[in-house]
Amino acid sequence: MELRAQWNAFSTLVIKEYNRIVRIWIQTIVPPAITMTLYFIIFGSLIGKRIGQMDGFDYMQFMAPGLIMLSVITNSYGNVVSSFFGAKFGRHIEEMLVSPMPNYLILWGHVAGGVIRGLFVGGVVTVVALFFTKLEMQHPWIVLTTVVLTAIVFSLGGFINAVFAKKFDDISIVPTFILTPLTYLGGVFYSISLLPPFWQHVSQANPILYMVNAFRYGVLGSSDIPIGTAYAIIGVAIALLYGVSMYLLNRGIGIRE
Repeated sequence: MELRAQWNAFSTLVIKEYNRIVRIWIQTIVPPAITMTLYFIIFGSLIGKRIGQMDGFDYMQFMAPGLIMLSVITNSYGNVVSSFFGAKFGRHIEEMLVSPMPNYLILWGHVAGGVIRGLFVGGVVTVVALFFTKLEMQHPWIVLTTVVLTAIVFSLGGFINAVFAKKFDDISIVPTFILTPLTYLGGVFYSISLLPPFWQHVSQANPILYMVNAFRYGVLGSSDIPIGTAYAIIGVAIALLYGVSMYLLNRGIGIRE
């Protein structure tokens, strides 16, 4: 397949994913905005005043980067898992698989959809956050790279979930029992410096902690962990999940069965 034809195939898939996100914006954009607004009202305005400062910032400021990253993680994951499983369920994934389009472009096309939705929702939640607190971006390049790389990690995770899912109930098991607990325990609402030493070490085994803290460092200039370590963890996660995704796609596991 020629390079131009590959680009046409990839861009067509990305545009299809983009149109899907925009077409059902009431389901993809509005609910996370409402949920995060409630978080800011309840945990920021009401409870945050009693908590006071955390790491030198008022609680609303400290929490805002975590909530933005929480929305990016859940929406990039959710977009790919629902889109790819929908293609499997509707049995139109076969048309893509028998086409000359390389498998890696099929994967990256869906990942791009997850990244687009993650950035869309992250941007909306950032606007919501600015209604409640003041955020001055300290390191724009770290903010941009962290949010894009994190969206890629969870888009690949959503793809693997979709490959193994056999019914609609299966696409909610991982987000409910694994992704949500890891996210809430990943430093979104608190600094791990508040935890006893044992639980600080336990928390460091949670990869989401590194993503949230790297993003918080880019926004506020404060982090519980070294930024270089965070990038290394994210890079390893992308390489591992990409390798697994390509193996599943090339072997047709969960797709051609």
